[in-house]
Amino acid sequence: MDEGHDEIKHESVDLENIPVKEVFVKLKCSSKGLTTSDAQARIAMFGTNKLEEKKESKVLKFLGFMWNPLSWVMEMAAVIAIGLANGDHRPPDWQDFVGIVVLLVLNSTISFIEENNAGSVAKELMANLAPRTKVLRDGRWSDEDAAVLVPGDIISIKLGNIVPADARLLQGDPLKIDQSALTGECLPVTKNPAAVSTRAPRASRARSRPSSSPRASTPSSVRPRT
Repeated sequence: MDEGHDEIKHESVDLENIPVKEVFVKLKCSSKGLTTSDAQARIAMFGTNKLEEKKESKVLKFLGFMWNPLSWVMEMAAVIAIGLANGDHRPPDWQDFVGIVVLLVLNSTISFIEENNAGSVAKELMANLAPRTKVLRDGRWSDEDAAVLVPGDIISIKLGNIVPADARLLQGDPLKIDQSALTGECLPVTKNPAAVSTRAPRASRARSRPSSSPRASTPSSVRPRT
């Protein structure tokens, strides 16, 4: 990896605020876009334009439903049922203990199944809504999955598009970008050509990761379409 790309990967260059000409120099690209071979090499270098998903242990997730105030009360009742309920050397109250444990497990199982089903539906919905974008490759515009975007790509957007990654606006009219999901700002933010960048999730400048909500672009560049 050369020094320029190493700086981009480690986010040591502020691609948002430096002049656009310097952005092209740092990214080793031009307004004509990248070639397919360049894009493939950069995917190997920076990774795909996707948010990293953390896999959660199903067992730990299930046990987590037994770690809350209501479960604590039931667990204490179960301990009391076998340890303190009977005096005079009488045997523990196993019936109450088993009943409480069954209710605790049943409650946790129902909660686990409901949340797991909701998570599966959300993943399926996100997969169906995976953004696509117009990208300039080999001198031609093509419709591609946003996951293939890399730093240095030139993309085109139009009104209502989801911004697929960090970008600098090269041409066209100023855009109003909805960044509320990322920044909490209630009003759209105006982005001007060759002046500021549309921001996506952190580290997109290094790996060109996708945006979760801004609408209207990689540490690449963007050309709006109307």
